[in-house]
Amino acid sequence: MSSLLFILIVLAVAVVLIILSTSILKIHPAISLLTVTVLTGLALGLAPGVVIDKIAEGFGGLLGTIGLLVVFGSMLGVLIEKSGAVQKIAEFVLYLFGKERPVAAMSALGFLVGVPVFCDSGYIILSKLSQLIAKKSQVSSASTSLGLAAGLYTTHTLVPPTPGPIAAAGNLGVSDQLGAVIFIGLIVAIPVMLVSIFFANRLGKNIDIESSDVQQDDQQSSIGILQASLPILLPILLITISSVLKLAKIQNAATEVLLFIGNPLVALFLGVLAAQSQLLVHSREQHAKWMAEGVSQAGPILVLTGVGGAFGAVLKATSLKGELLGVLQQYDVGFTGLILFSFILAAILKTSQGSSTSAIVIASSILIPFVQVLGISNTFELSLLVAAIGAGAMTLSHANDSYFWVVTQFGDLTVRDAYRSNSIITFLQGATALITVLLLSQLL
Repeated sequence: MSSLLFILIVLAVAVVLIILSTSILKIHPAISLLTVTVLTGLALGLAPGVVIDKIAEGFGGLLGTIGLLVVFGSMLGVLIEKSGAVQKIAEFVLYLFGKERPVAAMSALGFLVGVPVFCDSGYIILSKLSQLIAKKSQVSSASTSLGLAAGLYTTHTLVPPTPGPIAAAGNLGVSDQLGAVIFIGLIVAIPVMLVSIFFANRLGKNIDIESSDVQQDDQQSSIGILQASLPILLPILLITISSVLKLAKIQNAATEVLLFIGNPLVALFLGVLAAQSQLLVHSREQHAKWMAEGVSQAGPILVLTGVGGAFGAVLKATSLKGELLGVLQQYDVGFTGLILFSFILAAILKTSQGSSTSAIVIASSILIPFVQVLGISNTFELSLLVAAIGAGAMTLSHANDSYFWVVTQFGDLTVRDAYRSNSIITFLQGATALITVLLLSQLL
């Protein structure tokens, strides 16, 4: 048996163990991945001491790069939820689209809110609004619910500062060029959302939901739309400006300032400060409680992300890179092949264990040596790989995914109807995202 074949068998067994332990044994993904990391390192001939050193190196190295990004992103999501900014943005989006396009309005709303807010939380916050809009527009509430769910899901898996894409960017070495990752993610997300709107309308109208008594919340938020949108738009704008300046290689006193405040860490921190300014009417104790909630949400993701970095570090310490080099060159496995492999790997992990974030973190950590062997260092190519992983992590949502049950329960769908609509839409979302990434890879 060749050395490469043995390594690939060990890697395949590692993926199977992760899937079985998380989906059947219900072991936390971080514990599962850490255990598999140790076993993989030992199986591939690394000394126990080297395995431990590489785990510490990979864990600390990745968290040192993106740890605060994840924390600030989580804080931002909690703060704009508590401030009433989400409701204000909802009012504005519905005003823009009008009553005649309720599904598009809810999908666009989910698209915006899903950038900083976890899709589960966003759906719970907006589900009653979705049902109210359906009632006022005289369309099936299943259609508006599916449109909202798809919009949230799209940016949750594709666009930072959602933790999954940030972790993938860190693993693949483009966390300093987060503007490019956001740019590519948004481009890929647009056709995904259009497909979602079409099928939410088409599939939702065939689902009968018993009309519930939904009352409009007359409590108006005291903040305006610009103030409500600022915590989301400010960091994205600053990061994008910084990325453009880096590409243009413009250097002067003004650009130095813009590059500093456009650093993803600084930009997200400014977004958190902007979100805090919306909460001045609340007590300091309440502020502290909500900030702690943001940190608490970030905790499990930080652990999983760090362990993903450890797995990648252990793989890099093996002979995998050298063994892969000759084979990949011999069979001329190019960038397109790596995109397809990234998608399939993330899709297998997502479908089998349920969590999109876990699938993104694990898939991106496995891809590190492949990226190095193929010599991929271009920022846009790496950003496309992040999007390809996100596309796979959409495919598909079913009963082992917590978001599937959030959409089912808060959207008043039966399990059978959720499989016939939401699961189908998530599959189509992933396929659309993959096709878009492949097209962009030929154009950029």
